[in-house]
Amino acid sequence: LPQDVALFLQEFNAPDIFMGVFAKSKCPRLTEICVGILGNMACFQDICMSISKDENLGQVLLQRLCDSDSPTLLETSRLLLTCLSQPEVANIWVERIRESPSVYDCVCFIMSSSTNVDLLVKVGEVVDKLFDLDEELMLNWIKNGSCQSMGPSVDDSPEELPDFKIVPCILEAAKQVRSDNPEGLDVYMHILQLLTTVDEGIQAIVQAPDGGKETWSLLYDLVCHELCQPDDPAIIVQEQKTILASILSVLSAMFASQTEQEYIKMTKSKYMPLIGSLIRILQNMEDCGKRSRDDTKKSKQDETERAELHEEDFHLKILKDICCELLSNILQELTKENILEGLNQGHLNEQTCSCAFQNLLPLYFTSVESFLEVLREADQRLADNLEKCFPSLKVHT
Repeated sequence: LPQDVALFLQEFNAPDIFMGVFAKSKCPRLTEICVGILGNMACFQDICMSISKDENLGQVLLQRLCDSDSPTLLETSRLLLTCLSQPEVANIWVERIRESPSVYDCVCFIMSSSTNVDLLVKVGEVVDKLFDLDEELMLNWIKNGSCQSMGPSVDDSPEELPDFKIVPCILEAAKQVRSDNPEGLDVYMHILQLLTTVDEGIQAIVQAPDGGKETWSLLYDLVCHELCQPDDPAIIVQEQKTILASILSVLSAMFASQTEQEYIKMTKSKYMPLIGSLIRILQNMEDCGKRSRDDTKKSKQDETERAELHEEDFHLKILKDICCELLSNILQELTKENILEGLNQGHLNEQTCSCAFQNLLPLYFTSVESFLEVLREADQRLADNLEKCFPSLKVHT
């Protein structure tokens, strides 16, 4: 929508006309078109400010989230995301949403029941933005059951929504978008990561009805069987760095907070594929780092290229830090039997252990030392070789 058209519509009070449509229309397509036009108008800062400050219009638009029509829900979510992405008006919408309990219920209903991938991705982006902007709202949604507010209904008769919890709804949406939309999966993994930035969020994950088993299983499966696989080129870690950082953050938080949980006891026999994946990620990052340094030497880069490389390095460093923290925690839990299994399966050998030590030392010295003691029971020769490569690990007698 060109700016002059948007200004023309505003001059002729289009938002007020649309309010009348929302109040009286029984035609879903007409409602969808009106919300869509408002969304296009909101792309321009002054018009967005005008729309956002209209309290009645704001409330009516939030009520559209309880619509039963997917295209209307998609346009409403797009409009909300546009407004939340403009710093001048974002707080108006955060406050409005915080004071509208039905938004929580409607969003959870969409995440837990919709099969429309485009809608799920857009709603996920709205939730991600909300949680990023306002920790208080995130805490409210974590603690929320449901206010039993009026929810979506096909025949316009009121109906009560189930007692939603935020984590199962996020997981349901993530599973729905998983195969069709990698960017959408990235969004939902980042929402989970944001939850782990507060204690209440970690508890909501690990104290779900299944004790966190479903969350752990989904994330474990993504890391071990989908992302950064052995036959992928090393550069894949650049493409997947944000989703990997989110997933590993959540796994690390779960592992550190609930080492006695059933899902961790059950996966003790499956530690090795996870360790193998973590070391592979570190190896790929090393390869990418070498190539990046070589390219820098060979070419004269302008400031934009240097800034982009710096940002990439920053994100990779975050991924490396998260990866190392989780790896160090797992290494401390390994038994002789686990290590023998890892050696037999090929997840542990001199090359992979060297890569792990190279990245973990000196920060995680205690963890590496603990692992080496158990490794010595399983494979004395490998332990001796690693000690020669890393003199700081030699046992002082």
